[in-house]
Amino acid sequence: MSALKTDSAPSPRTAADRPRPEHRAGRRRGRGRAATAGGQLHAGRITYAVLAVVTVIALFPLFWTAVAASRNNTRLAETPPPFWFGGNLFKNLEIAWTDANMGLALLNTTIVAGSVAAGTVLFGTIAGFAFAKLRFRFRNLLLLLTIGTMMVPPQLSVVPLFMAIAELEWTNQLQSVILPTFVSAFGVFFMRQYLLEALPTELIEAARVDGASSLRILWHVVFPAARPAMAVLGMLTFVMAWNDFFWPIIALTQQNPTVQVALTGLGRGYIPDQSVIMAGALLGTLPLLLILAVFGKQIVGGIMQGAVKG
Repeated sequence: MSALKTDSAPSPRTAADRPRPEHRAGRRRGRGRAATAGGQLHAGRITYAVLAVVTVIALFPLFWTAVAASRNNTRLAETPPPFWFGGNLFKNLEIAWTDANMGLALLNTTIVAGSVAAGTVLFGTIAGFAFAKLRFRFRNLLLLLTIGTMMVPPQLSVVPLFMAIAELEWTNQLQSVILPTFVSAFGVFFMRQYLLEALPTELIEAARVDGASSLRILWHVVFPAARPAMAVLGMLTFVMAWNDFFWPIIALTQQNPTVQVALTGLGRGYIPDQSVIMAGALLGTLPLLLILAVFGKQIVGGIMQGAVKG
């Protein structure tokens, strides 16, 4: 019994077994880093300085557009150019609004961009879900063909597309701009990549076991899971459709324009009035800024939620 007690008794610690001071300091630093990682991180001065510089660079084109819209053509041609506001802003805005028929252009662009964004989000989500979670013949081949359409320059399809809308008597009508871009290959690929990770296959199988139909699965399972990506895709598509110029300038005229087509009517003349053109560009940009101000927090929240899910 005494031997057993001797064997089980702890042996005295030697100097080599004791933790060194630098090891103890390292453990304390590790605990400090872990506490910092578990809490809220704070940016330093350099980070704020870099963010301030990037913000100023990003906002300078908008600032310069507003400055140029508040001046006249003579002042804009001087060297150095003005870098502060003048007194002609409202006058130039009124001229641009009247000459470019900007009210009709803003209404048409809202209809076009909203329709294209809604169609891209809806059909992109449905097709992306099919490519991501359903099993059917030639699935991979169809996906490759869909992605391959993004590599074809849009200029190659202008002539047959214009012949098609001419046969349908859609020239100078909004459907000629909406329908060719109603479904986007990028939207299908974007939603497919998101749903691969964000939507568990077990959730779909459980819904099928409970007797849910395909439409009910789409409405109650797929759409809620895809909501963050749908918000991001809708915003990106809306902005691209709003700024689209190449096809609308071919399909539409100044009598029924979008914003980008209407702005071309301001640059005509022997000496174009650059201040009025800038005023028209400012009018065409304000709705996008308003949408970003209203829905910006939801869009950023959708991006972050999608990042966490992914």
